[in-house]
Amino acid sequence: MGLNDTPSAERVHIGIFGRMNAGKSSIFNQLVNQDAAVVSSRAGTTTDPVTKAMELLPVGAVTFIDTAGLDDTGELGGKRTAKAKEILRRTDIALVIVDAQKAKADSFDFSLENDLIAELKKHGVPYLLILNKAESLDSEEQGALIARAVKGTGTGEMLASPVILYSTKMEGFSVEALRRTIASIYQEEAKGARLIADLIRPRQTVALVVPIDESAPKGRLILPQQQVIRELLEAGAYAFVTKDTELSEALRSLKGKPALVVTDSQVFEAVAKVVPPDIPLTSFSILQARFKGDLAAQTAGAKVIDRLPDGAKILIAEGCTHHRQCKDIGSVKIPQWLAQHTGRTFTYEFTSGREYPEDLSGYDLIIHCGGCMLNPREMRYRIAAAKEAGIPVTNYGVLIAHLHGILERALSPFSS
Repeated sequence: MGLNDTPSAERVHIGIFGRMNAGKSSIFNQLVNQDAAVVSSRAGTTTDPVTKAMELLPVGAVTFIDTAGLDDTGELGGKRTAKAKEILRRTDIALVIVDAQKAKADSFDFSLENDLIAELKKHGVPYLLILNKAESLDSEEQGALIARAVKGTGTGEMLASPVILYSTKMEGFSVEALRRTIASIYQEEAKGARLIADLIRPRQTVALVVPIDESAPKGRLILPQQQVIRELLEAGAYAFVTKDTELSEALRSLKGKPALVVTDSQVFEAVAKVVPPDIPLTSFSILQARFKGDLAAQTAGAKVIDRLPDGAKILIAEGCTHHRQCKDIGSVKIPQWLAQHTGRTFTYEFTSGREYPEDLSGYDLIIHCGGCMLNPREMRYRIAAAKEAGIPVTNYGVLIAHLHGILERALSPFSS
């Protein structure tokens, strides 16, 4: 898979935020080594977010996102800033840019940056405060400005070196050093993140159950399946892939028992009947729930379905956009399973892709897909938004396991 083929969900998203004319686009162009964003002294040049994919070593595939000024005003400006704030949902690392020439004045108010950093801290997003256009400052001014910025934005408690001076116009300010700083922030943030590798040991076999039916994409595996296979290979384990219709025979062909069976959630019930109780079993979607979200919250959310009243309003949200088929899991199968399990009738709303309601207060339950097309940061934002609104949330795999009476078994691989 080439750089351009790396899915957005697997990229590290680095958002660039700040006021108009702070130099965001100039820094963006230096980081991506292209004139990808229009640079002008005129305020409000950047309208819609500008994205650029690249390789940032040793991180890997990343996406830099240049956003509109957070102080843009008027009706159109409000829409631009709303779009910029929307980018925060999927930002893994935030670069907060401040015009050092303006900020050195005693009258400069850091309140906008304070609000932005408070939002970043609320969602656990690491950030770097960059005092740009520093070529105009002498050493005394530089030291005074750094001290004011740390105090004004409260950044001192986030990173060891949360504030840096920078210039896109002067030698001595290396873009390579800036890239290394960004990479080091990510490496610290990403420590210990695993999809499946922490559940198995090298040379163990993991059986992966992949149905091939009308809903399966032609000629390829879906992203969660690819991700699990890749991580197993990196961990030195063996990935044994079979269709659900051939699972029984496939298990008999193995010399020993697999250390774990991972199945597509749609065939959870049938697979559970085939796999012996002493073999751990879970699903791709539950692995995603653990990796990208809050498994405990989503487990509790699944159990809420048993006490929802008739007519309750349920949001079914998917992170991808696709043509819905007659046996679509979100719009067809899950509502059918819910009706069979509860004997009640619910009201449903559906969203897909980047759509996700700002106001969740009207829902009684949110059922989300595994989020394979969303990066972990955005998936966690959605779950946090639901929890903050007091709305229970679950995901497809966790809910399906509960509806089929096998949730305890599906969670057992994570209990040790």
